[in-house]
Amino acid sequence: MNPALQGLLTIAIGVGGCLSYFYFSNQILDKVIFPAKGPNAGKNINRANLVRPWLFLLPAILALGLYLAYPVVETIRLSLTERVTQPDGTTTYDFVGLANYAQMASEPKFWEAMRNNMLWLIVVPAMSTAFGLLAAQLTDRISWGNIAKSLIFMPMAISFVGAAVIWKLVYDARPPGTEQIGVLNAIYVWLSGNDPQQWLTVPFWNSFLLMIVLIWIQTGFAMVILSAALRGIPEETIEAAIVDGASPFQIFFKIKIPQIAGTIVVVWTTITLVVLKVFDIVFAMTNGQWETQVLANYMFDKLFRANDWGVGSASAIVIMLLVTPILVWNVHNARKEMR
Repeated sequence: MNPALQGLLTIAIGVGGCLSYFYFSNQILDKVIFPAKGPNAGKNINRANLVRPWLFLLPAILALGLYLAYPVVETIRLSLTERVTQPDGTTTYDFVGLANYAQMASEPKFWEAMRNNMLWLIVVPAMSTAFGLLAAQLTDRISWGNIAKSLIFMPMAISFVGAAVIWKLVYDARPPGTEQIGVLNAIYVWLSGNDPQQWLTVPFWNSFLLMIVLIWIQTGFAMVILSAALRGIPEETIEAAIVDGASPFQIFFKIKIPQIAGTIVVVWTTITLVVLKVFDIVFAMTNGQWETQVLANYMFDKLFRANDWGVGSASAIVIMLLVTPILVWNVHNARKEMR
């Protein structure tokens, strides 16, 4: 079957199934379970109205359970077991407790991944938010600001793998004496006269070169959110500061930033979640070599290269544990603002 037709058929079945579910479930509720007739009609109507919201929530609860809750429970189970292939070809999962976590903690590559993830957490959210805030402030002050915003936001439309390929070409190195197509090496050779460098193989500094890719992508996101927050600051506050003789720097740092501090924190934490799960950029550019390993790529190596489901699942749980406090904090803040 043609893929386009297959997609349309899937959408039609999905939409039709949802509409049918909502229609027939409400009919059964109103006419069979709690019929609105007889001496108990009033009570039945009230009972039906109490149950009705759950009918609408049920598909979402089932979907969340199937695609979120079940994978988490299964990953925890796999992290506590060892996958063993028996002589007859069957696969068994033997309970080993925390042995997978102990094995993971004994591997230098895991601690390299942890160290790099912490480095990413320090640099990327801070730089992305700072550049986004700077871009939001400056683009609001120029006549062609909307064009500038579009150009800065454009990397958000590129996949992480696509961005990694673009920047890998920027860092590309050709043999000495040949024309350098990598922008960084072209500038380096022209200024220094030295041989081109394989930048992605230089330990420690190569991690920063990978971070630049994510900063380049996330700056546009930060700029859009922070620009909207800056526009929401009352003009009267800024005008009063100008009348009092405040300089542009004082207005920016002492009036604007305090008023959008909540938005800055939200942008910061959102980018932090992206950083904790970063995989595509590292996988496409270095594959974790030359001391650039991160947790998500370590998990991928264990699951699909080493075929070690136990340690791979344990590393996935570590990522989840690192992400969970930030998610809880974001939800708590969102609920507090709604109140």
